Amino acid sequence: MNRDEARPASPGGRAVLRRHGRSFHFAGRFLHGGDLERCAALYAFCRHVDDLVDHSASREEARAGIRRIRSDLARASSREPVVGEFIRLSRAHGLSPEVTEALLDGMESDLETVRMADLAQLLRYCHRAAGTVGLHMSRLLRAADPRAAPHAVDLGVAMQLTNIARDVVEDARRGRIYLPRELTGDLAPAEILAGPAAAGSRVVPAVARILSLADAYYQSGEAGLVHLPRRAHLGILVAARVYREIGRVLAARGHLVWDGRAIVTGRRKLRLAFDAWRYWRSGRSVIAPVHDRSLHAALVDLPGSNP
Repeated sequence: MNRDEARPASPGGRAVLRRHGRSFHFAGRFLHGGDLERCAALYAFCRHVDDLVDHSASREEARAGIRRIRSDLARASSREPVVGEFIRLSRAHGLSPEVTEALLDGMESDLETVRMADLAQLLRYCHRAAGTVGLHMSRLLRAADPRAAPHAVDLGVAMQLTNIARDVVEDARRGRIYLPRELTGDLAPAEILAGPAAAGSRVVPAVARILSLADAYYQSGEAGLVHLPRRAHLGILVAARVYREIGRVLAARGHLVWDGRAIVTGRRKLRLAFDAWRYWRSGRSVIAPVHDRSLHAALVDLPGSNP
């Protein structure tokens, strides 16, 4: 066994997960301890980069921070504990540098003016920001079959689409609009912030479309969990179903993104986990699916895609 693999992951990863990733922290109860530690370390790294982008004093400072991370990854050493832990994780489990670079590209793109032209551009962004995380997770959870990769991308894309639908107002406060122009027409952050009277007729149907698209990717992502070891399959199935429920909470509100952050209650999470466990135990999820290539029509040149 690689000595890096034998050393336990930093407990800081779990703390970050507990504080910022409540849905994933809940689902982590269904993973083996070692799997949870590795996934938490990956989450902590992603959160670190995301915080650099969102909370640095300036765009220049954020770009300098990402350049420093790229340099640290290239020389396999960092003074930042969370980056050092990710380097150890990458070395121990063979995480693809190409996938990590795509992840950093996606997060760094948020430092530009964010206006998506169409769904294809949005899907490419979702792949870089989260499909890449799905690929790394698949590797950390020991999915040996290469057929797992496109499904792992799809689950990441689905979750990122959910984030985009949930955070329309929060993103507008940062000057970002991820809803594509092909769905909304020209739309300014100030119009979104003015409320449903100003932007509802354009935002509401766009959010509904984004969540409908997410459902197709969730379906593919969930089907591909058959490629994971059984216990990991259950844990990620719970995470996927809890996260997908955020979209259903939004739909129940009529896709009104101005009514506060959509959350899944603790009681509902327990019910979703129980339903996931029953499905997992039933054996209905043991047949390896054929991936729907049409889901990757916009992603053909990106890591893990199914051309």
